[in-house]
Amino acid sequence: GRSFWLIDDITPLHQLNETVAKSAFHLYKPMQSYRMNGGDFSGGVVSKTEGKNHPGGVIIHFSLKDTAKTLVTLEILEAGGTLIKKYSTKPDKKAKEEPLKVKPDMNKFNWNMRYQDAEGFDGLVMWGGSLSGPKAIPGTYKARLGVKGKSMETDFEIVKDPRTSSALADIKAQFNFSIAIRDKLSETHRAIKRIRGAREQINRVTEPMKGKDEFREVNELAKTMTEDMKKIEEELYQTKNRSEQDPLNYPIRLNNKLAVLAGEVDGNDFRPTEQVNGVYKEVTGKIDDQLKSLTKVFAEQVPRFNELVKQKQVNAVSTGDPIVYP
Repeated sequence: GRSFWLIDDITPLHQLNETVAKSAFHLYKPMQSYRMNGGDFSGGVVSKTEGKNHPGGVIIHFSLKDTAKTLVTLEILEAGGTLIKKYSTKPDKKAKEEPLKVKPDMNKFNWNMRYQDAEGFDGLVMWGGSLSGPKAIPGTYKARLGVKGKSMETDFEIVKDPRTSSALADIKAQFNFSIAIRDKLSETHRAIKRIRGAREQINRVTEPMKGKDEFREVNELAKTMTEDMKKIEEELYQTKNRSEQDPLNYPIRLNNKLAVLAGEVDGNDFRPTEQVNGVYKEVTGKIDDQLKSLTKVFAEQVPRFNELVKQKQVNAVSTGDPIVYP
C-alpha cells in the first residue's frame, strides 16, 4: 500500500548543523505563528487512525543533551525585553512561574500566546468567565532558554490572522482593554484574600474573649469590622458558590461580571465597542466603591481594634484551669 506524512513544522531540520548537534543545548528559531483560535482539542489522546491538528500557539523547539538534576527555564519576552511568562523545571510559584517538562534530546513546547492570567484565590467559582490572560498582539517576540546558568535567545514573529479585516490598531486596543480587565480582576481578588486573611486573624484573637464582659468593647468592634468586610466581600464575589453549578441558584457578583466581559472581547479581533466600554466603566466603578470602603475599614477600624487588644493585655497563650501534677 501507499501512504504519506504531513509534517507541520520542520524548521529544526532547516537549522540543524554539526555545531548545533554537538551543543549541550540549543534553542531553535520558531516558525511564524498566526494569532488565531483553534488547535488540538484531543485532550492528549493519541489516535492511530486519525490525524492530529496543528496546535494553536507558538511552537518552540529546543534540544538538551542532559536533563539530570538540571534547572531548565524558558522565558517568553516582548521585543523590548519585558517578561511575559516564565516556565521552569523547578517553578517558583511566588514569581508566577509555570512548570516546564523536559527530556533528553529534542523537546517541543507550545506557548498559547497568552500573557499572565488574572490572580485568583482558593475555591473560586465563576460562571461563564475565566482568569485567562489576554492574547499577544501581532509583532516580534523573544524566547530565552536557560540551562545551568547559561542562556540562548532567539526571536519569533506572531502574525495577524489573514482572514481578519481588523487593523493592528484595533487589535492593540482590544489587548489594552483585556489587560485592564485582567489587572482589575486581580486587584479585586487580592482584596477578597485580604478580607479573608483579616477575618481569620480577628477570629483567632477574639476567640478567647467571647462571652467575657471585660472584652465587650473589643468584641463589638470585631463584630462591626467582620460585618462590614462581609458586605464588601459579598458585593465583590458570590460567597455562596461551592460548585460550578451554584451560580445557577445565586446571582453572579462584580468579579464575575468583569470576567465575562473579558471573554466577550477576547473571542474576536475587533476594537472594544462603546457598549463594552460602558459596561466596563460601570462595573469597575462599583468595584472601586467597594475597594474604597475596604480601605476605610483597614485604615480606621483595624488600628483601633489593635490598640484595644493591646490595652486589654490579652495573653497570647491560655492553658485553661491550673493543673496540679502528682
